[in-house]
Amino acid sequence: MARGTTAPLAVRMRPTSLDEVVGQRHLLGPGSPLRRLAGSSSAASGQSVILWGPPGTGKTTLAQSIAHSSDRRFVELSAVTAGVKDVRQVMEESLAERDLFARSTVLFLDEIHRFTKAQQDALLPGVEQGWVTLIAATTENPSFSVVSPLLSRSLLLTLEPLGDDDIAELIARAIADPRGFDGRVELDDDARAQLIRLSSGDARRALTALEAAGEHALEAAGDADGPALITADAVASAVDRALLRYDRQGDEHYDVISAFIKSVRGSDPDAALHYLARMIEAGEDPRFIARRIIVLASEDIGMADPQGLVIATAAATAVQMIGMPEGRIPLAEAVVYLATAPKSNRSYVGIDRAIADVLGGDFGRVPNHLRDAHYAGAKRLGHGKGYRYAHDAPHGVATQQHLPDPLIGRRYYEPSQHGFERDIAARLERIRRILAGDA
Repeated sequence: MARGTTAPLAVRMRPTSLDEVVGQRHLLGPGSPLRRLAGSSSAASGQSVILWGPPGTGKTTLAQSIAHSSDRRFVELSAVTAGVKDVRQVMEESLAERDLFARSTVLFLDEIHRFTKAQQDALLPGVEQGWVTLIAATTENPSFSVVSPLLSRSLLLTLEPLGDDDIAELIARAIADPRGFDGRVELDDDARAQLIRLSSGDARRALTALEAAGEHALEAAGDADGPALITADAVASAVDRALLRYDRQGDEHYDVISAFIKSVRGSDPDAALHYLARMIEAGEDPRFIARRIIVLASEDIGMADPQGLVIATAAATAVQMIGMPEGRIPLAEAVVYLATAPKSNRSYVGIDRAIADVLGGDFGRVPNHLRDAHYAGAKRLGHGKGYRYAHDAPHGVATQQHLPDPLIGRRYYEPSQHGFERDIAARLERIRRILAGDA
């Protein structure tokens, strides 16, 4: 690598033009919006764009490549440090540049999802009037993180994780380029495969891992002639673990949680354990995982296996008592139990139906015979009159109305034919006949 520089390898290797960009071919074809932005200001439209994609897919790289290629004035702000005042200042300066020098401005705003609504609203006049062409970058779904007026005035471009061939090309370039290792290291095939696998489509992660492994190999080689060899062992020594693409405040958090829940619901213990491992290794709060498992036990297993809720609650208690990393074991046990258990959401569906009726005003008065008869004057009002004590009836079930009059015959809970609920279905059918006096 270039001596005397402290910039990370991923920064030093950042492309200076769109032609150097690796990956995202679907966004870089001739005549594409990004190509037009990188062209001369006289030939380009002022279409603002929002770049949405995972970390390490080239959002900042694309913006800076456009800056190097275009004759426009380029201003960069970060939503982490910029405020409304900074945005308004850029707008004022851009308007002056346009009116005085006929020069257009491209504003690159990184991490726009961190901007408040007021901060995003401050961008609207400049974008709408064409004072600036906005290039905004975000790792979160713009539909949830960008205000609608700004979203409707911008072209949404989705970036994809880089493919293995793209990552291999970036690694080879970083090894050969004077900005990188300048040929002072070389990779064996196993090390290259390991770096590609560790990257998970993230260019920054690949180059960061390569830099650490390369420095390790150079130190080990000492003053030996020729390039230092980076082996798979060197990669393993330099890179403690694969840094998972998992932002607990971002889209990936919700995507992994969603996949975890759907894998348990879909009775796939292998996939469920995979997503559990991703959450654990990314540092997700184990109490959050345990809470989701408890919800799963009630929502998706339910009465098909009531023991599922007992197992899930026990796992949550165990995690609180023993902590991590040992807590992964009861969590895994609960996940496997729930994934392989029979499934039913009928209790969950039943309560939601009942709530919908209550919220819709469809409830009626409590029948007199079910009302509290223990306070003075209650019997005079007829409360409790005619109530039949179930334990005195044959089979412990008495013929009796329990629902309010407007809801007689309403069914909220309809058991499935899965697991224990199959037995409940047969029993409930007999119970309902007795309650209705049809037995």
